[in-house]
Amino acid sequence: MKRIIISAAALLICAASFAQQALWGAPQVVSPQINEDNSVTFRLHAPKAVRVHVTGDFLPAEGVAKEAVPQFAEMTEKDGIWEYTTGPLASELYSYSFIVDGLKILDPNNVYINRDVASVTNILITGGGQGDLYKVNDVPHGSVTKVWYDSPTLGLKRRMTVYTPAGYEQNRKQKYPVFYLLHGAGGDEEAWMDLGRTSQILDNLIAQGKAEPMIVVMTNGNAGEVAAPGQGPDGFRTPGFQQKGMMDGAFEMSFADVVKFIESNYRVYKDKKHRAIAGLSMGGYHSLHISKYYPDMFDYVGLFSAAARFHEDSESPVYQNEKEQIARQFANAPSLYWIAIGNTDFLYEENVKLRQHFDQMGYPYEYYESEDGHIWRNWRIYLTMFVPRLFK
Repeated sequence: MKRIIISAAALLICAASFAQQALWGAPQVVSPQINEDNSVTFRLHAPKAVRVHVTGDFLPAEGVAKEAVPQFAEMTEKDGIWEYTTGPLASELYSYSFIVDGLKILDPNNVYINRDVASVTNILITGGGQGDLYKVNDVPHGSVTKVWYDSPTLGLKRRMTVYTPAGYEQNRKQKYPVFYLLHGAGGDEEAWMDLGRTSQILDNLIAQGKAEPMIVVMTNGNAGEVAAPGQGPDGFRTPGFQQKGMMDGAFEMSFADVVKFIESNYRVYKDKKHRAIAGLSMGGYHSLHISKYYPDMFDYVGLFSAAARFHEDSESPVYQNEKEQIARQFANAPSLYWIAIGNTDFLYEENVKLRQHFDQMGYPYEYYESEDGHIWRNWRIYLTMFVPRLFK
């Protein structure tokens, strides 16, 4: 009897262990499988499904602008396992999901996901090139903290993300330059870390000797919010594209509160030549207006697919006499004013008009035009190009 009890217990332990690996008795499948040629095989166990597709940014997008919804690839079924293999993919970070009989689901065999506003997708990285900068490699690693700061201008205590480079905690006497990196509409203080792979990019570029060790500050650009969804006193609210205080001048006016907090709590240089600011889309808009409203604050400015527009009729001081503000900024021109955008981006014409004004006035800037549109793939690339130019 004792032997039977022990055997039964052993069987229960084995069953529990198996259940942890393949819940509900589903067979184990490998998905995604990155093949030697950088093609990727996706698999899904769905024996009762009638039709299954995979969709993701590895596929071409529908419509004129490349920021349109990606197309779907039909998967084929054998013994209840649906499968699709891509052609060889460029080295990159890709997002994807499955569509099962019209219902969008995550890949149950891939625990790695990203949230972009309210959309959650699986991710994968193909190596051998650009994607290697997005991986956690065997290099010295910086630290990432979520900190709360007081913004008297907004009357709020707010949350932001701060990256400090490897060695910051040990090198107690060393000071560092600061790069303020701003997100786009619908984003928050987590966007550049999760979707932009900022800490991985900085770790790798610094380790390769291509970038100076620096502190990177990633704020929440929605002036009416205190923190990302689920991280503030408003609880588990539904993320949305439109938020309070996005582009009304409040965030720009309050930015001195951010700089004051960083310079009071971190070992940083406190002059123009050791400060940089850049952002994507709405964050590019903020970078444009913050840098001209505080013309002696930043020596490096980057606009990534920026909403490069003016508001001459606004009541906010940030948007009044804007061209005069820009003239004051370029009277002591930044060491680098860098504008980048994709050739099918819906904000392309706004950037053309901004550059035409700069050209007319003789303001120095650099311009980079890439393929594709308003997508994270471009913004990660822009970050890897911009960071090595800073604080040289």
